[in-house]
Amino acid sequence: MKAQKVRDLDEQEFAQQLKEIDDQLFRLQFQMSMGQMDGLKKVRQMKKDRARILTIQRERQLAETPAQEKK
Repeated sequence: MKAQKVRDLDEQEFAQQLKEIDDQLFRLQFQMSMGQMDGLKKVRQMKKDRARILTIQRERQLAETPAQEKK
């Protein structure tokens, strides 16, 4: 998922995407621990997507706070 695509999402879509990624990560990691799959690349990409979403979400939170409160 590209950063620009993530930036176009609203807060509700952020929450939905994070929930979906968390669910998929859980299932993939469980399958890997059971030896059923070797999708390490997919797990890595999902972790990066999750981090990208959380980073952009944090950027928005910081942008909402006034510059005076940042002291």
